[in-house]
Parts: sequence; structure tokens; C-alpha cells
Amino acid sequence: MNDTVASSGIKARLSLMMFLQFFIWGAWFVTLGTFLGANLQAQGPEIGQAFSTQSWGAIIAPFFVGLIADRFFNAERLLGILHLAGAGLMWAMAQSTDFASFYPLVLAYMLVYMPTLALVNSVSFGQLRAPDQEFGQIRVWGTVGWIAAGLVISYLFGWDAQAALAQGALKNTFLLAGGASLLLGLYSFSLPATPPAARGTSVSARELLGLDALTMLKDKNFLMFFVASILICIPLAFYYQNANPFLTGIGVENATGKMTLGQASEVLFMLALPLFLARFGIRWTLALGMAAWVLRYVLFAFGDASDGVWLLILGIVLHGICYDFFFVSGQIYTNSKAGSAVKSQAQGLITLATYGVGMLIGFAVAGHITASHSQAGGVDWQQVWLFPAGFAAVVLVLFVLLFKGERKEAA
Repeated sequence: MNDTVASSGIKARLSLMMFLQFFIWGAWFVTLGTFLGANLQAQGPEIGQAFSTQSWGAIIAPFFVGLIADRFFNAERLLGILHLAGAGLMWAMAQSTDFASFYPLVLAYMLVYMPTLALVNSVSFGQLRAPDQEFGQIRVWGTVGWIAAGLVISYLFGWDAQAALAQGALKNTFLLAGGASLLLGLYSFSLPATPPAARGTSVSARELLGLDALTMLKDKNFLMFFVASILICIPLAFYYQNANPFLTGIGVENATGKMTLGQASEVLFMLALPLFLARFGIRWTLALGMAAWVLRYVLFAFGDASDGVWLLILGIVLHGICYDFFFVSGQIYTNSKAGSAVKSQAQGLITLATYGVGMLIGFAVAGHITASHSQAGGVDWQQVWLFPAGFAAVVLVLFVLLFKGERKEAA
């Protein structure tokens, strides 16, 4: 077998791994808020608490991967063990009948799952000959997996339909995710060996958290970007936590399936991102990403399930600009500002600040805002969505005023 065929075979195996990795996440996380309200009668703060487990997982994952995965175990074996454990936790979550029993399970699951995001990357980078050129071809299958999960839930099984919701059908999403987790757990042991890259070396907590990269905050522009990254995660949390309950609650058919349009647009706008960075620079690219959050939530505030459904669809499709033009371009900007010695630490620091600290605050805020606009008759969704729209607008204005253009770094 020649090298080209072997390389194609490796890419196919890695692509299946990435597909399953994000199919698992998309199969339950999108509908989590709807499940908690419909099946467990959870309120806003409790729903925010459940979503915040993602942030705790993001905070702990660097320690886990850095101290254990990078030093003692093959990445593919640890990936398999964690997903097998995740399958068991998913089954237990499907059996929960109240929030008190559900919360420790979802917390344990996120502590198990979040490290696997780094592990699938490690396995991929360890097998690809030119990761900078080939990884995108592998990673895109993760987005396809997330989209497939939403389509299966909405259009194949119809678990998010009003009649199915009344019967508690969304608990099946955990069984679907658990089955995929079991499959990936077993499949992982067949993947090519990826031995620990740093076996025998030591690392400090300071290095794991990327604290050496804190020196970058002396740069006023990067400091402004860093603060904006944390703050913009507060409106971001509203989308993850409330979008599916909102769409299903107002009667949008196949809401989970329609939300996959956001991931499809993410792929398309990723292609446009380099062109926009080269033409307009990092300042206005980041600003456009934040402006898209403002517009998205205004569309959600005034859309409805009948004549205004096109506003909701447009708000969903804006996800590509919201995510790619701020978070992906932010990763590119961080890489351009970091010195060679702290590039990895700088990316870890941004991830910790956004998906860790920023989202942790955001989920708590989203939970309390939603609860404050909830009554026996339902949720005043217009007021709920206007809050993150206004918040994102303030962050946008401050960013544009205080961040100076850096066309060179963007290019």
C-alpha cells in the first residue's frame, strides 16, 4: 500500500473520530435547556447551573490533559476510557427524574468530556503529516457530526415536537449520545497509537494555566481584546442556554434541526474570514462579530413562529459571523501577538478566560435574567433577548473606541 492510500485511510479514521466526538455533544447539549424545563421542571438559575458545568470542565481540562494525558497514557486509549465512562453517565442522566439527581451527573460528565476535545486534537496532530494543511479537513467532520445530531433529533425522531416534549421524549437524547459515546469509546482503541509527548517531564500550574502569557496584557490593545472576550461570552451564554427552549416554547417546528443552520453557516463564513481579515484588519473583523451578536438577539426579540419566523432563521444563520468573526479571528490575533515561547499558553489563557470564566458568568446571568422574566404563563422572551442585545452593544462600542487598528498583525 502506497503512502498516499495509507494517508487517506488515516484521514478517514480520524474524520470518523471527529464526527462522533461532536455528534455526542450536539445530541444532548443543544436541547439541554428544553429538557431541564420540560422533564425536570428546572427554573432559570438551575438551568444556568447545569450549563455552567461546561465551564468547570473547560477550567479543569488543561490540568487533566497537561498532568495526565501528556505524560502517562496514550491519547487514543485515554480517549476511549473517558468516552466509555461518559456512556455510563449519559445512561444515568436519562434516568434522572429531578434536578438534584441530574446535576452531579452532568457535572461529572462535563469533567470527563471536556478533556476529550483536546485529546481528539492530539490524536489528529500525532498522525497527520502536515497538520497545518490537513487538520481543517478532519475538524470539519466535527461540525458535520453536530449538524447530523440536530437533524436526527428533529427530523428523524421528532423528540423536540410539542407532543413528544409533553411525553418527556427528550430523555432519549442522552441515550442517543450515550450510544455514540460507547461506540467512540470502543473505536478509540483501534486508532493509531499516539504516545504521550511529554513523558518524563514536569510542568507547573503556572504553565498549564498559561500565566506566563499574562505579560501580553501589558499591550493595551490585547488587554482590550482580552476583556472583550470575557464580556462577549455573557451574551454567548444566552444563546447556548436559551435558544432551543425559546424556539420550541414559541412553537417553531423542528427547532433543533433548524438550529443546525448555524453550524452550516459557520463552515461558510470560515472560508470568508481570511479574506475579510486581509481587507479590513482585525479591529473591524472582531467588531463585526460582536455586532452580529447584537443583531441576532434583536431578531430573536421580535421574531415569532408564524410571519416572523424568517427573523428567527436569520438570527440562527448569523451564528457563522458571531462565532467565526470574533472567536476564530480572536485565536488568530492571539497567535500573532504571542511570542514563540508562549503561543500555546496564550491560546490556553484565552480558552480559559472565555469558555471558563466568561461562560461561567454568562450562564449564571442568563439563568437569573430568564427567571426574572418568567411567570406562570410563560417567559417574556422579548425582554430576555433584549438584555444580551444591549449588553453586546455596550461591549461593541467600548471595543471600537478603545481598540486601535492592527492591520499588520491581522494580515
